[in-house]
Amino acid sequence: MSTYTQIIYHLVFSTRDRQPVLNFDKHEDLFRYIWGVINNRNGHLFRINGTADHLHILTTLHPAQALSDFIKDIKLASSSWIKENKVFADFGGWQKGYGAFTHSVHDKTNLIEYIKSQKEHHRVRTFKEELIDLLNKAGIEYDPKYLDE
Repeated sequence: MSTYTQIIYHLVFSTRDRQPVLNFDKHEDLFRYIWGVINNRNGHLFRINGTADHLHILTTLHPAQALSDFIKDIKLASSSWIKENKVFADFGGWQKGYGAFTHSVHDKTNLIEYIKSQKEHHRVRTFKEELIDLLNKAGIEYDPKYLDE
């Protein structure tokens, strides 16, 4: 028997201290690099987007890969790449934690549209407000003191 999965992950993480250092003119380079990291770990990237202080990634994960290791690999590799190539001058790293939400394949189209519209979405809403909404919709209990990290 083979292993079969159909789990879509919506991953969200921010820059350290939510510093708005991810200049939009370099987003595509960063997204392309992260796509390569995901692809090398046998994941499938459906969509990536973000703002100056955080990213959203919609992806699958190979069944042999632990979610925490997958995200750690993305964050470490992209952080090193950013610093080595001086892509974002004031980038100090990624936040310690992350948000990870599972979804059905039936949610994929709506999630892709949601992630594509991040710039417009954040004209009226902060990342913290968005994160609280994502946590509440997923039924995840959280300590508010960690929402500002």
